[in-house]
Amino acid sequence: MHRHDVVVVGAGLAGQRAALAAIEAKSDVAIVSKLHPLRSHSGAAQGGINAAIGKEDSVDTHIYDTVKGSDYLGDQDAIEFFCREAGPTVIEMEHFGTIFSRAPDGSLARRPFGGAAFPRTIYAADRTGLALLQGLYERLGTESFTMYDEWDLTSVVVHEGRCQGIVAFDRRRGSFEEIAAKSVVLATGPCGRVYGRTTNSHTSTGDGIAAAYRAGAALKDMEFVQFHPTALLESSILITEGARGEGGILKNVNGERFMARYAPHVLDLASRDVVSRAIITEVREGRGFPGPYVHLELMHLGKEKIESRLQEICDFCRTFAGIDPVTQPIPVMPAQHYMMGGIGTNIRGETNIPGLLAAGEAACVSIHGANRLGGNSLLETLVFGKQAGIAAAEHAARAPAPSVDPADVAKDAATVDAMMRRSDGEEPQHLRIAMQAAMDSKVGVFRLPEELTAALADVRALQTRYERVRVVDSSKSYNLNLTDALETGHMLDLAEAIVVGAIARTESRGAHSRVDFPKRDDANWMRHTLATRGPSGPVLSYAPVTYTRWEPKERVY
Repeated sequence: MHRHDVVVVGAGLAGQRAALAAIEAKSDVAIVSKLHPLRSHSGAAQGGINAAIGKEDSVDTHIYDTVKGSDYLGDQDAIEFFCREAGPTVIEMEHFGTIFSRAPDGSLARRPFGGAAFPRTIYAADRTGLALLQGLYERLGTESFTMYDEWDLTSVVVHEGRCQGIVAFDRRRGSFEEIAAKSVVLATGPCGRVYGRTTNSHTSTGDGIAAAYRAGAALKDMEFVQFHPTALLESSILITEGARGEGGILKNVNGERFMARYAPHVLDLASRDVVSRAIITEVREGRGFPGPYVHLELMHLGKEKIESRLQEICDFCRTFAGIDPVTQPIPVMPAQHYMMGGIGTNIRGETNIPGLLAAGEAACVSIHGANRLGGNSLLETLVFGKQAGIAAAEHAARAPAPSVDPADVAKDAATVDAMMRRSDGEEPQHLRIAMQAAMDSKVGVFRLPEELTAALADVRALQTRYERVRVVDSSKSYNLNLTDALETGHMLDLAEAIVVGAIARTESRGAHSRVDFPKRDDANWMRHTLATRGPSGPVLSYAPVTYTRWEPKERVY
């Protein structure tokens, strides 16, 4: 048995920032992570972090761009708070030691990003997430806290109507442990690996989202899945939006800069949903390269600019595609990249379960609505990670000691024991591959009703098969076959929630593009989808979108 005031699950930017805030509030804090903090998926973010610090820019413009980018589904009170915190957050991270790229005059360098009226994306070459992660990790290392690394979250413990802690699997010892806490912050990142073609790391399996869902938390807007328009063709490795921000151009097989057809004012720097749909349309109408793919050209930028500002992109292209972007175009196609949906929270990170909070991509505040602007995700982790940590410490200060029950651990241990004793049954990797194939082919950029219905049938059939999942490896220590089985169960639950939400939302908005309902329907669908777990699957309800100053209007770029 382990006891703490606040337990933070996840050690990326959101988790570390939540932990630091709770520590500064004098709470006894523990961090639980399935991998070392510096290997967190936050380190894969490339392009930059938004803040309206330029003389020609303004916080109000950042707010409006985010509202518009969300296709008016973002909660405007949360967006206003978020954008006002941007400048102070970036300055704080610089004081923590983050080394940002500089302009010739010594100021923070900024590059244009899609959907933004001004260049406001501050960056560290094309390794911004890693630079922020290292700076925050060094700052956190000056504080005292308990670290449980290489532990897999299996469940959130709820008794007497409030969160009492978590159950997790210690990979080293091969044992289940309960970590009792007055407050729990889930910052476990996304569930991008429900798709096969994704820019997400292999650890992005939605463990915290699924654990919250199973514990009774409401998931919000899960149908909104962002596809990044430019991922390397074969490997799906992200090619940052910063490449287009630096002047990269998308071209089709005819050599046309085709974005002039879809976003004549901003061209390649339209929002991600617009560019992704444009690329898919070009391919479907026969203007893509066989493969299929389109080209992202950087050659005209010159060797010095490409290799100094897009160092990681150069390495990725040369290592994984055998292409030199200095002299050759990059073959790209859209890939799943970000989940706008997640555990429903307010601005403070609080969920519908007292004592349970969430932050980062595992959460849905909602600031991104139906579509996220590039550069806003890194900022989200820090702004709302801090708020969740503050709220968690405040709740812990007034909450009674958590109650514990040996049955919490016994239940999870018995489930795994059954998997390991089974002599025949389903291999988790086979179920995962089948799920990813269904999501890739039927729940993509464009969505058809018959394909969504078929995807739901596929996922539910896989859930039934998962009841017979088996773990072949009998090892106690570092049993990754067991980790694979647990993660597959989490993803199947979340895949079902995504598809059910997508079937129900009979409109096209942001990243959710229904071919049979091509228009946005503000009269009926200006509302958030909430999904709670029922005995036969997700139970949907709806919540209003919060407005402050901006009424919905046509979204054009």
